[in-house]
Amino acid sequence: MTTKLPTWDLTHLYSAIDAPQLRDDLNTAKELAQSFAKTYQGKLAELDGAEFANALKRYEKLDDILGRVVSYAQLQYAADNTDSAIAQFYQNVQEEITDLSSAILFFTLEINKLDDAVLDGYFEDDACAYYRAWVMDVRAYRPYQLDEEIERLLHEKSVSGRRAWSRLFDETMAGLRFPFQGNMLTNSEILDKLSSKDGAVRKEAAKSFGQVLGDNIRLLSLITNTLAKDKATEDQWRGFDRPISSRNISNLVEDEVVDALIGSVKESYGDLSHRYYALKAKWFGVDQMDYWDRNAPLPEDDDGKIEWDNAREIVLNAYHAFDPKMAQIGKRFFDENWIDVPPRAGKDSGAFSHPVTPSAHPYILLNYHGKVRDVMTLAHELGHGVHQVLAADQGALMANTPLTLAETASVFGEMLTFRSMLNGETDEKRRRIMLAGKVEDMLNTVVRQVAFCDFERHVHDERRKGELSSDRLGEIWMSVQSESLGGAFRFDEEYKHYWAYIPHFIHSPFYVYAYAFGDCLVNSLYDVYQSGHDGFQQKYMDMLRAGGSKRHKELLAPFGLDASDPTFWKRGLKVVSGFIDQLEDVI
Repeated sequence: MTTKLPTWDLTHLYSAIDAPQLRDDLNTAKELAQSFAKTYQGKLAELDGAEFANALKRYEKLDDILGRVVSYAQLQYAADNTDSAIAQFYQNVQEEITDLSSAILFFTLEINKLDDAVLDGYFEDDACAYYRAWVMDVRAYRPYQLDEEIERLLHEKSVSGRRAWSRLFDETMAGLRFPFQGNMLTNSEILDKLSSKDGAVRKEAAKSFGQVLGDNIRLLSLITNTLAKDKATEDQWRGFDRPISSRNISNLVEDEVVDALIGSVKESYGDLSHRYYALKAKWFGVDQMDYWDRNAPLPEDDDGKIEWDNAREIVLNAYHAFDPKMAQIGKRFFDENWIDVPPRAGKDSGAFSHPVTPSAHPYILLNYHGKVRDVMTLAHELGHGVHQVLAADQGALMANTPLTLAETASVFGEMLTFRSMLNGETDEKRRRIMLAGKVEDMLNTVVRQVAFCDFERHVHDERRKGELSSDRLGEIWMSVQSESLGGAFRFDEEYKHYWAYIPHFIHSPFYVYAYAFGDCLVNSLYDVYQSGHDGFQQKYMDMLRAGGSKRHKELLAPFGLDASDPTFWKRGLKVVSGFIDQLEDVI
């Protein structure tokens, strides 16, 4: 890349990790928490609607301050988790905020103890009714809530329990180096080689990646086993029927809706991934491909690099064509240094848009290598960022969208960008390459993520019976990969370790189905848009502005969509299948 890649400016939050303002905010938060507890602990049932509304506002103010501090620590750590001073700062902030938030933990616990009749009376007050969605989301956990002392113990021990194991995983992965052609590459750099046009490069990178993961597999297996057991213990105490149930509750989506999604995708493996990868093998002139060819460019692809400035314009122009307001918000990320782009040692290897807190603004992290997929990743994360900016007006308690709907704006942004690029391409060969690339991205988002979810299901189910060996984890991985990808691939021995680098398994179990949820939902949503649905842009922007104040049924109703309808997911999957049909027609 010849263009200088931008880095974010975290001084918008605090000037440094030892900034006096940061310490002042923590001291203010401590005072507010103590005052809040003194005023309200044990007294919620004695309030009237206006007083309860005031309590919610005070709680929201405190949440906003804590969100700013912890977000700053998380962003510093994501930018460089090999710096010992930053790692120490990150841990200390987590510990201090965990201790501080323990003082106000009673609030959500006592909300769940209130009688429905008492709450209905509170909601007669308009100021209180504004927070109804957040209160009802809290009460979704009511059947699974434990005694207050146990809840406080779990909360306070999390910093030395699952969070510590997650940190160990992050620092282990950040510290790994992968030998390649005489150099030692980072996680991000070696994974980028897997989409090289040169098959020898892909093979060497794949072998190196699998070998180094294998060298560290005992530690990575221990981390996975420990966190799975920790989850199983808590799930048992809370009374969750299945390991995935707690995620569904947090996503505010019914078990049967998620089951319908996963079932529909698995039933479509043959029509989607099996069919496409058999087609790709044919393009490569073989009956079977090696696993490192999964993301290989097509033989006709010139593998040209896209400069950063060009990527920026591609995405912003696509957003502007849909709605100028989207592009206007997106442009701020570039103009105001809300985005960190260059790959570097110690930096998180993936990509994200962190909402921070409504009183501040989101930040985006990327690892840009100049490929078309990187442009799509930019479009994806910028979609998150625009969503987070629009939802900020809902306030700290209701700005965050459940993970299932949080992927809507990101995947829709990808689709807008892809369609814009495809429509602007006149060369039929390039159009075919772009279409194949989009299909692969969709398969990675839908099929691969559901296979990840299936892997987690097997692991967590078996972990309840005892610890899983590294070999057994590898067997489960190979089984779900073979089932989801079909017979078009050969899997060498080292591929059995590839499960170990997926951070979602560690940080947020069963998060992964949200990607498939979002992709299928957007496919259906985009189908409505293409059909000329009246007022679509305004309805779409209103949906993003709603943040977490509405559930999926309410948000999708204006578009005539219903995720609980069994045909809904098939409609989304049909879009992917239709793209594969187009590719079959041109060979």
